[in-house]
Amino acid sequence: MRNARPLEGIVVVELGHSVAAPYAGLILADLGARVIKVENPSKGDYARDWAPPFWRDTSSSFASLNRGKESVTIDFANPAEAATLRRLILDADGVIQNLRPGILDKFGLSPASLLAEKPALIWCDIGAFGARGPMAHKPGYDPLMQASSGIMSVTGDGNGSPVRVGISMVDMGSGMWAAIGFLASLVARKDTGAGSHVSTSLFETGLGWMMIPLAGYEAAGDVRKPYGSGVAEIVPYQAFQTKAGWLMVAAGNDNLFRKLCGVLGRDDLTTDKDFATNSARVVNRERLIPIIAEEIARFMPEELGERLDAAGVPNAPLLAADEVARHPQTKALDITAECDDGLPLVSIPIAFDGERPRTLRRAPRLGENNEMLKALHD
Repeated sequence: MRNARPLEGIVVVELGHSVAAPYAGLILADLGARVIKVENPSKGDYARDWAPPFWRDTSSSFASLNRGKESVTIDFANPAEAATLRRLILDADGVIQNLRPGILDKFGLSPASLLAEKPALIWCDIGAFGARGPMAHKPGYDPLMQASSGIMSVTGDGNGSPVRVGISMVDMGSGMWAAIGFLASLVARKDTGAGSHVSTSLFETGLGWMMIPLAGYEAAGDVRKPYGSGVAEIVPYQAFQTKAGWLMVAAGNDNLFRKLCGVLGRDDLTTDKDFATNSARVVNRERLIPIIAEEIARFMPEELGERLDAAGVPNAPLLAADEVARHPQTKALDITAECDDGLPLVSIPIAFDGERPRTLRRAPRLGENNEMLKALHD
């Protein structure tokens, strides 16, 4: 691939806030697109104030999701400014938006009208609960979707309060789906000349992440419960406490289980019919896990990790953000790069022929690029 930033020359208007649409815009910006972020003139994207910590004059959250973009401010309620936005969109290749349902229609900026005027336009909607159904008009945020899609029902240890996955997994996943839809439409447009109206939602993304638990329910009527760091379908496949810290062990098949038992000096477990196969271990989880935990607790994490590595058993220590940021593997992958304002940020996790696409331009100040709107007024 000759160009590690294959979307150079593509222009995208981002009518987005918070995480989902901005993350989709970030993906496209790293891939080379020019992304013009449209914000409310008063406070801009809500994420600008998700702090502390701040970096310079904005939150580190906003900085991470919006680097490489341009910012213009437009008051939708002002007819002249709404008309300017319409011209901005019609000059672009596509739109990504996650505004409240109906708000664009209210100001005469519906996707149907814009696609009618410019059939080559690619319009990507990121909704809350989806385009149809009894909850279609409800607002949605990541924790609501982790709750309502079932993700929180299979997260945590099952013995206390519900636990949310600590990152905005549903928001960012929805942004990824929007970017995938945009890219697929861009490919199709080369042949047909026609754009498309792409839609995804937070709830649909949550259901997508729940694919395996929902398949288990449909197959057996089995409502999976949370197993902490483990999973319902594989045993042992979880974090164990060593003498000094946690170690994640993934003995994902019978051969790896035999190797694990060899390292622990418990070959007897491999000949026990209750533990010899994964399906048997899943059924007898409550008996097996305490045995494995007791054996692992005898080791220091580094020692056990080295022994498991030598035996070919997948394992990893549990690292905090500061440890991950400075880890040699993170450094080796060159996935974090310093923007032109000095803040190191993670790039999108993809490379083309070994070259990582990314923009190193800092996140824009609110309305920093309003000058471009003057040409659209004229």
